[in-house]
Amino acid sequence: MPNSEQVSLNPQSWQGLRVLVTGGHGFVGRQVTKLLESLPLSELRVPRSQEADLRDQAVCAEVTKGVDVVIHLAANVGGIGYNLEYPGSLFYDNLLMGVHIMEEARKSGVSKFVGLGTICAYPKYTPVPFKEVDLWNGYPEETNAPYGLAKKMLLVQAQAYRRQYDFNAIYLLPVNMYGPGDNFDPASSHVIPALIRKFVEAKQLQEPEVVVWGTGTPTREFLYVEDAARGILLAAERYNGSEPVNLGSSFEISIKDLAETIKAAVGYTGHIVFDESKPDGQPRRKLDVTRAKQEFDFESSVPFAEGLQRTVDWYLAQPRT
Repeated sequence: MPNSEQVSLNPQSWQGLRVLVTGGHGFVGRQVTKLLESLPLSELRVPRSQEADLRDQAVCAEVTKGVDVVIHLAANVGGIGYNLEYPGSLFYDNLLMGVHIMEEARKSGVSKFVGLGTICAYPKYTPVPFKEVDLWNGYPEETNAPYGLAKKMLLVQAQAYRRQYDFNAIYLLPVNMYGPGDNFDPASSHVIPALIRKFVEAKQLQEPEVVVWGTGTPTREFLYVEDAARGILLAAERYNGSEPVNLGSSFEISIKDLAETIKAAVGYTGHIVFDESKPDGQPRRKLDVTRAKQEFDFESSVPFAEGLQRTVDWYLAQPRT
């Protein structure tokens, strides 16, 4: 269950540091950057992807110069449909960004590297709840394997660099994240923003039904984006181990129940139809979050119903084109 007394960051640990956040203008990155702006850093670098293509090693060399801490959040990422359409791009982009930014961080003398992985790195049939020790016990779910494996290479690289260069790189495995500011583009969004948009538009157009991909039986765990940002920075502040660490909420819900919950939050009164010809993705996703609690005292604090309502309210407040 969420913890109402969340653990806070220690400003003294960040005093005078020069921090680079890749992907700092993205969904999670904006929340991480917001927290960092409240800390006594000497410099915060948040390059935009249009100005700094991290697939280019020379660009990575430039952005990591004179930096103490790198928090690598940049990613090419999307939902099931996006993964099915662009598997090559997802593999190439995420692999190159990770390889180049960590190598150049090492060469630049960065003292701490925080790499963000993905729950998609886990095997398709991982025992539930997912424990970090099971990360290599099988192949990922096929629809997102190229993305998951590319991000998993960050862990391999981090552990190899720690052994050879004594490079302090850590690797975090966040569960599906959601919240205000998420990506609501139907071509690339994840399940929560995709469903919110579907139900809102169906209500506005008075459509009799909303079609949801798959059977509705798979389950997912979700972590509110502000909790995720705090967890990432607590790990950056307190964790220096070689083993991967899950970041989650310990809350699991089926896609069917999720759709019903979003339907109610939006106030849609039509029917839900499940298109079973579409892929379900991984059967279950729920993380064991014991290690995060033990290593850097992280627990989620925002209950799912509250976080979901905030997300719906945020989306409804956005101007429509």
